[in-house]
Amino acid sequence: MTVPFGFVVIDKPAGLTSHDCVSRMRRVFGIKRVGHGGTLDPAVTGVLPIALGHATRLLPYLPGAKSYRGSIQLGQRTSSDDQQGDLISKQAWPELNTAEIEAYLDPFRGRIQQRPPQVSAVHVQGERAHARARRGETMEIPARTITIDRLQLLSWNQQLGQIDFNVHCSSGTYIRSLARDLGELIGCGACLGWLKRTQALGFHEQQAVPLPDRDNPALTTPPAVLPPLTALAHLPRLQLNEEEQESWSCGRRITAHQDQCQPAPKPLASDQQESDPNQTAPNQTDPSANKPMLVVIDCRGEVAGMAYWEDNATVKPKVVFNARG
Repeated sequence: MTVPFGFVVIDKPAGLTSHDCVSRMRRVFGIKRVGHGGTLDPAVTGVLPIALGHATRLLPYLPGAKSYRGSIQLGQRTSSDDQQGDLISKQAWPELNTAEIEAYLDPFRGRIQQRPPQVSAVHVQGERAHARARRGETMEIPARTITIDRLQLLSWNQQLGQIDFNVHCSSGTYIRSLARDLGELIGCGACLGWLKRTQALGFHEQQAVPLPDRDNPALTTPPAVLPPLTALAHLPRLQLNEEEQESWSCGRRITAHQDQCQPAPKPLASDQQESDPNQTAPNQTDPSANKPMLVVIDCRGEVAGMAYWEDNATVKPKVVFNARG
């Protein structure tokens, strides 16, 4: 059987972890090499890109920005900064109009400092924060720089104390922290009500399909696999000729000129790859660190790997698919 090479965009249901979805896709496709892009909390639904086969090696090169639609509940403070945690305090929220809500949201737009939740995957002294929080520990988690490019107020319900919103933000942003900090600014406390991710790693909710379910006969068929190039449209491309392809498959550098590349559209600032709290820090000794990457295309028009410009006339391989000794 041919091992699939590409991506499936899952509309993750509530109640499952991202790892649960990966395990399900391993069973559906009968392969072990499956990975996901961007962890979602069990209560959060929406876009979860799944990489199949060697496409897992492309995950670090996909755009890091994400978009969400959700609701913030005023008047409640919880241990996890969402409604799945233990209730710490509850109080009334003030009378507010939409203009006042907009004024409270404004400090959270742009490049800001944000402190991750106590219940999060951030490492604190070598251990995940959520593991320590479950033992009853309270930690000082340092703030980090994140970018919120768009924070749109959709509606404000004074009676229920609920703020519905859209947000487009850099990787590493915690929407639960946004809810918590907004509540602190207003003075009544707040937590995240519900959340759905609508865009991640360049994939959008229109591309998402239901998670296959062995208990539902209508959802047992493996979903269609999107080709790798679908996820790499934000990067420039270099097309190889037959001679270059032979050298490339052996992991050799390619002599080329930058004007030979097909340019990519200029991305938004937030589409640049940002540090993810669930990923290992980049190796600063890696010569490709912080260098713009490009997609290498073989003679058949398929992805041959990833590379970067070592100098103005030399392309150095970073990832080589179907490599030969």
